[in-house]
Amino acid sequence: MLQFKFSDFDIECGTDEAGRGCLAGPVTAAAIILPEDFKLDFLNDSKQLSEKTREKLKPLIEEKAISFSVTHLEPLLIDEINILNASIKAMQESILKLKPIPNYIIVDGNRFKNTNNIPYSTIIKGDSKFMSIAAASVLAKTYRDEYMNRIHEEFPMYNWKKNKGYPTQEHREAIRKYGTTKYHRMSFRLLPEQLKLEF
Repeated sequence: MLQFKFSDFDIECGTDEAGRGCLAGPVTAAAIILPEDFKLDFLNDSKQLSEKTREKLKPLIEEKAISFSVTHLEPLLIDEINILNASIKAMQESILKLKPIPNYIIVDGNRFKNTNNIPYSTIIKGDSKFMSIAAASVLAKTYRDEYMNRIHEEFPMYNWKKNKGYPTQEHREAIRKYGTTKYHRMSFRLLPEQLKLEF
């Protein structure tokens, strides 16, 4: 059963990201503040939910939230500052867009850097423990999936509509065959060592 809050602060937000392990597309973060009477059946860590359930939950979460925001950080920036820093930056930017500004932050995972003096806690598997992190994980995942569906139309040969940029065999085979795009993360190992990109 998901808990409502971690701290005793009155305005607590939860934040999470999606797309860290992908070869293409942005890393996407969401942050959210929920009302005290928040209740939503089926809400859980987005990885435990079907795509259909996530899509059903998304508008319900948005409707009930006091405030939420979503941030995409593009592959060029990921390559420049690395995926961990990009994930943290995306969460920080999402938090700063919330109104009211929270006075406590709970973060899924074990790494975070706070640049705005708001106290925080990192919680391993927080998306399966706290409502706000679970809700943020659903928003991050659904918004990122929508993004990948859009860029799939531009480069259908990679089948991002299905694999969402993750390193599936099909995706890697398409990289080997067609090369890379502006949406690929060049700092990632796009192909196993035994396969080489030919330019």
